[in-house]
Parts: sequence; structure tokens; C-alpha cells
Amino acid sequence: MNRPARTPLFSPPFWLVAVGLAVAPITLHAETAGTPTLPGGDTSWRTDHGRDAFMHQSANMSFEKRLDFKLGEALFQRLWVTAPTRTKAADGLGPLFNSRACSGCHIRNGRGHPVDENDSEAGATSMLLRLSIPPQTPEQLRDHLDGKLATIPDPVYGGQFQDFSVAGIAAEGRVKVRYETTEVTLTGDETVTLRKPTYEMTNLAYGPLHPDVMVSPRLAPPMIGLGLLEAIPDSTLIAASDPQDKDGDGISGRLNRVWDIAKSDMAIGRFGWKAGMPTLDQQNQNAFQFDIGLSTPLYPNGSGDCTEAQTDCINAPNGNDDEFEGLEVHTVITDLVLYYTRNIAPPARPDANDPDVLAGSEIFAAIGCASCHTPRYQVPKRDDMPEQSGQVIWPYSDLLLHDMGDGLADHRPEAQASGSEWRTPPLWGIGRAQEIDARARFLHDGRATSILEAILWHGGEAKNARDAVTKLPPSERSQLLAFLKSL
Repeated sequence: MNRPARTPLFSPPFWLVAVGLAVAPITLHAETAGTPTLPGGDTSWRTDHGRDAFMHQSANMSFEKRLDFKLGEALFQRLWVTAPTRTKAADGLGPLFNSRACSGCHIRNGRGHPVDENDSEAGATSMLLRLSIPPQTPEQLRDHLDGKLATIPDPVYGGQFQDFSVAGIAAEGRVKVRYETTEVTLTGDETVTLRKPTYEMTNLAYGPLHPDVMVSPRLAPPMIGLGLLEAIPDSTLIAASDPQDKDGDGISGRLNRVWDIAKSDMAIGRFGWKAGMPTLDQQNQNAFQFDIGLSTPLYPNGSGDCTEAQTDCINAPNGNDDEFEGLEVHTVITDLVLYYTRNIAPPARPDANDPDVLAGSEIFAAIGCASCHTPRYQVPKRDDMPEQSGQVIWPYSDLLLHDMGDGLADHRPEAQASGSEWRTPPLWGIGRAQEIDARARFLHDGRATSILEAILWHGGEAKNARDAVTKLPPSERSQLLAFLKSL
């Protein structure tokens, strides 16, 4: 794994030596020294607007392009309606769906929240359950091994469990969650309660699920800085991957390679909880198809995720129209939504130079968190992405897959990602999550109600860093959390 040059920063404190987590002077990557106030470079939005912190365009966007951004925002927030209607440009919802609008899951462009365990009738708003089964036929096995099928959908319920539907069509069922709690004691006698969720699909409208079905809850991720992540070159990710852990640091981040529909070829995955999508455009169009039930250029099925076993759903009217490329969401819409989602600006960090935040940044690097949560990238010049071109960014992610242990495993492979591997989520904006929406939660299934809980769920390759956090003196653990909350 090619790593940047390191610059000595400080000697390890006695508690790191005592627990065997430091045997040499602690160092930081030279390029991570200091704490930047503008995580998105010139795209960063510099004015703090509280709950609206994730609602702004790239700060360096030209005046002429702001209209495209606003049009994309309006389409992102559009409530789609059932076909057929006189409003042909906005019909085609469903017949099965998880939300009527992109913004229904990505609330104020922030992260989602899990099902309310006390009110399952409210539905799985801003989260969903992914479904798949092992390959059942030689053709499915061939396409899976070739990369064309990242997963095999449930033959009745498809690739996603959808608990909403249009009038006259039965929703697939309801989603319930229950939690099993455990206590973790940290140095200083602090106790943290961890919640392990179990999800259940009830009131199944179309018969039983496949006996080998694999289920993965997925929380809606925040939308900031996605264009900046897309602008990081493939070569940078390839250079950072170390699947055999050749450098012996216990971190073996690797690439997920997935099918790029537009190119009809394999590509590096970088979006989604398991890096299952190669481009932001494909990610957007996949969400239109499976979350809202709309056809797009890459996913032209007017019935969304309906399967052949759901005949009423297949036969229901759709909004495909010759006036709009024979689709419900045509190219003009997908292009505008792509421009919008590429240019949702990361907010500036007003307290980045607070002494506790700076100390927490050093601890973050010292205990190994930065081995996966790569702080900094230099984005190359790009004529096709002027806002992102040439920016120095601080997303705190390597965009690679890591084995996070049994505790977080969903036991559902996706493309080349195993059932215990997850893409390192970017940390920028994490401290704003519950300011934007008090219901926001952390990790892929929203089990963590706080950043500290999310850390304590880390296992596998992140076990040593997690254990170091539990052994930190309370004052230094507080500094670490101050740093994370400043991002």
C-alpha cells in the first residue's frame, strides 16, 4: 500500500504503551498535519445555517450554473404521483416504492433514521431493506461471477422490500425492529449502552420470502461532497488498496469492482454502503428505479422493482411516455439531478482550530483511525467538473472495503464485497447530523444513537482502534469526540 510520507508529531502517551498499542513514536501523515476549516476546498459553504448546513451549492459555482443547481434541487424534492395523470412530467410513482421523493429519504440532505420501534406503521422512512439470494441457476452464477449481477433479487419481493404502494396495489408488507442491548464500560467508569437491531418483515402481501433470502438494512447517507468523491482518480484508490496487507499494519482495504451500466464494463465502486455503485449518475438512477419506482435511461423498467410474481404490480399503468424518451425520468431530469447531487457543498468547520479539536485530531491519527478514514486528497484538474477541479479536500475516507467483524456484518455479499465488509464512510459533516435532524442515527442500519456508540461497534480491521478508544483517559476521549463533532 502506497502511503504518504510521515512526519513525527509526538511520543506515545504512557497509556498507549501500557496497552500494547504503541511501540514506537506516534507519527502523523505530513499531509494531515493541522485541521482544515474548509473540508471541500473552495466548494465549502462558509456560512453556518444550522439545519440548512447541507442545503447549499458549491461556493465556487458560477452564477450561470446556479439555475441548474436549483432546478436539480426542485427535482430532488419533487413528489412523484401515480400514473396516469395530466401532469405527465411528474407521474409514474411506484407501483411499489419506499419514498415519493429523493428528499423523503435524504432529509435536508442529511442522513436517515431507522424504523421507530414503537410505531412500525410509520414505515421505514429514510431507510430500506435490501434483499438478495444466492445464485439459483447457471446463468445467474455466470452473470454474478462476471460482475453483471452484483446480487440476485428475491424472486417474489425483488431487490428491495417496499412498504408503500400506489392505490389498488398491495404494499409488500411492514418493517419492524427490536433491539437487544449490551453495556460497555470504558476507562473512567463511563458506561455506554449498545443496541443490536433485529429487523422483521411482517404482513407479507405476496407470500413467503425465499428460504435463503439475505436481508440488509440500509440508512440513507448524507449527500454532501459527492462530486468531490467522484473526482478522486481511480489510480488514487488503486494505489491505496492493500488487500493482502503487504505492509503488515493490519489494514487490508480493497476495491469493490462493479458493473457500470453506461459503459457495459466493470468499474471501481465508490458509492453506497458497500461501494456497490461506480458513478453518482448510476447511484441516482438506481434510487429513482428502486426507491421511487421510476424508469430512467439506465433502468428503463416502468414497473420499478415489481417482479413477475406480482402481476397486479406489473400490469399497473406507468408513466413511460414517448414525449420523454419513453421514460418517466428522462435524461434532462437525470442530468439536472446529477449536477445537483455533485454540488451539495460540505460546510466549513468554524471550530476546527479549537485546542481540544486539534488535540482530538492528533489522537484520531495516533490510534489508527486515519488508516481507513484517509483525511486528505488533492483532486486533479478536471474540465468536466469545474467546481471540483483542483480542490484539496478532507473527507476522511479511503472509499475502500474493510472487514468490520461479525458485530456489524449483514452476511449479504454485494458484488465483490463480503457480508462483513463495508466501505469506509466519509466523516465530513458527521458532527452536524443531529443538528440537521434530531432523529438521525449512525452506521449502516442506524443502530448507533451517538458517534461514540458507532465507534464501539467497530470490529475486524478496526478492533485495535476501537479498543484504544475504550482505554483512552476520559479527557482524551472527550477531545477525540470534540474533533469528530467538529467535522
